[in-house]
Amino acid sequence: MIQSMTGYGKATVELSDKKINVEIKSLNSKAMDLSARIAPLYREKEMEIRNEISKMLERGKVDFSLWIEKKDAEQLATPINQELIETYYKRIREISAIAGIPEPADWFSTLLRMPDVMTKNEVQELGEEEWEVAHAAVEEAIRHLVDFRKQEGEALEKKFREKIANIAHLLEIVEPYEKERVCKIKDRITDALEKTLSVDYDKNRLEQELIYYIEKLDVNEEKQRLGNHLKYFISTLESGSGQGKKLGFIAQEMGREINTLGSKSNHAEMQKIVVQMKDELEQIKEQVLNVM
Repeated sequence: MIQSMTGYGKATVELSDKKINVEIKSLNSKAMDLSARIAPLYREKEMEIRNEISKMLERGKVDFSLWIEKKDAEQLATPINQELIETYYKRIREISAIAGIPEPADWFSTLLRMPDVMTKNEVQELGEEEWEVAHAAVEEAIRHLVDFRKQEGEALEKKFREKIANIAHLLEIVEPYEKERVCKIKDRITDALEKTLSVDYDKNRLEQELIYYIEKLDVNEEKQRLGNHLKYFISTLESGSGQGKKLGFIAQEMGREINTLGSKSNHAEMQKIVVQMKDELEQIKEQVLNVM
């Protein structure tokens, strides 16, 4: 079964003091193009996360995010070292009295600018248990995206089969017009010789020239090759995921045969059928870009 490169996955896990959120989405791309935004605490695991995403998703423009939500809003505020502020206050007043320097007019602003008053958050280290929980969320989000891709792949496969069947049907209805074309070409040339030009001509020589002319307009090879490409497209479709590029190449070959068929048709109805084939093929080409 083919997979689409378009997908979305999300997972959330809760710890006692925080909620870990993981979100991943992908669009079509010729190769793996991964952009990752990871909370500082988990940055040391970035390469491990990237390798896992690349292995599971293979290809696509992927946007990955891992962020934390604190449960207690007070933890988000920068703590103030109250004891140190009191110490600074006493020392500044002592120095002011000894040196005769006026005390600050705005004590609060002055004290907040003093070194280490705004206590820095303690450096956190990622524990093994927390990483196991976070890693499980990463894996779950990736699984959800893969499931999404498979669902999209099923819809794409159904669309491809429909379009290939339409082209095959159009190829079949070309045949009556192809035979009719030979008679029309002969009648048109004969009519031109007899009525317009009013000249005598060698009928045997005319037959020989018509055979040569019609051979140059013969489309049997193009029809056969196009039929083979249609079958090959379906067999490739059924061979599993990771076939997007190959399906694109087959679609290109189908386009070449349809274009040649159109240039050789020399018949209004046949040319209309070729236009319909091109329309069906264009829709295949547009969607095949989304196949992984």
